[in-house]
Amino acid sequence: MRAVADTETLVIDHVGHHGDGVAMSDAGNIYVPYALAGETVEVGPVPGHHPDRRRLIRIHTASPARIAPFCAHFGLCGGCAIQHWDAEPYRAWKRAIVITTLAQAGIDCAVAPLVDAHGLGRRRITLHGRMGTHDVLKVGFSAAHSHDIVPIDRCPVLDPHLSGAIEAAWAVAEPLIAMGRPLDIQITATNSGLDIDVRGSGPLSTGLIAKLSRIAEHHRLARLTRHGELVLMRTPPTVSIGKAEVALPPGSFLQATAEGEATLAALVSGHCSRAKHIADLFCGVGPFALRLAAKARIAAFDNDAGAVAALQKAATTTPGLKPVKAEARDLFRRPLMPQELRDYDTVVFDPPRQGAQAQAMQLAASKVPTVVAVSCNVATFARDAKILIDGGYRIGSVTPVDQFRHTPHVELVARFAR
Repeated sequence: MRAVADTETLVIDHVGHHGDGVAMSDAGNIYVPYALAGETVEVGPVPGHHPDRRRLIRIHTASPARIAPFCAHFGLCGGCAIQHWDAEPYRAWKRAIVITTLAQAGIDCAVAPLVDAHGLGRRRITLHGRMGTHDVLKVGFSAAHSHDIVPIDRCPVLDPHLSGAIEAAWAVAEPLIAMGRPLDIQITATNSGLDIDVRGSGPLSTGLIAKLSRIAEHHRLARLTRHGELVLMRTPPTVSIGKAEVALPPGSFLQATAEGEATLAALVSGHCSRAKHIADLFCGVGPFALRLAAKARIAAFDNDAGAVAALQKAATTTPGLKPVKAEARDLFRRPLMPQELRDYDTVVFDPPRQGAQAQAMQLAASKVPTVVAVSCNVATFARDAKILIDGGYRIGSVTPVDQFRHTPHVELVARFAR
């Protein structure tokens, strides 16, 4: 491990894939959060971190593309990595992440312009409740590059439909934190109001349930659950997907922004315009299946039984849809095999961040004419795409979608054809 001076002056060469400024040195790259290409900066060591990381102390020569952050918590809160960069170079950087990652994987394809899908902002968040020093409650997001909690009272990247969410989280955390366990408080904006699922607390006493029920009533929550178990429901929390109204299971996954979901679904639908029978893999509560069912028969699969049940119920109760059959199945352990894929002319798959290597291998061995891949991780997308290409598929243009504005995260949609 090389020694690090108390302070150094560095020239930033470029912004890396995680949003840090990167300075080149004989000993290797040095990473400086919140620094931009072309800047001359004074930096110091980061105690307890890898020696290739530095903290930004002072900017001697600022980039002309540097702008003032819009959030008072920026630089402390780890939610946003980039608020200090002008929109045009930021968008070019995010698209370049996709281009370089695919090129490094040996994938030759066109990359479309980045589609902004921030919309009104994030409609779901997870806040953390922890007891700080002197027994002071903290509710907020994790600090940048740390497990510390940055207490917040506002967040400017949230959808207005999450109004009141932070206040409700503080109120819910206060009686629970006395049990001494760290809390994760997932909050989702729904058509019916805020849906909160708390994880980390121990078993709830009758008195504590009564107290939480009063808090839920006071903050007019649609529902409050603990580890998915109902504490209070004033009204069933639902979201609209296409023509359907879906009753959300507690703690259910949704795309971070409503605009992000709509944008991804529109891209997927465009690639499926001629499909008659579609398999939707890793379907969740049906953001693609329930829209695609307007024109095609759907078989939907996911390992989340609650999400699958919600999807099936919504499909059954929505008039005008083609038949939808939803099944709970762990596609990591039991991917659909080539003989099971014979009935489909199109397969859509949208796996979690770890990708779908096992399923991609079976798709590569199948004869499905069209595969539409959606991903939230460029690296695992590239790995799975290479499996499909090596299996005989041709990749079309890849479209990057930016629903996590101010972060390095990017979604992708691509079509593969035989």
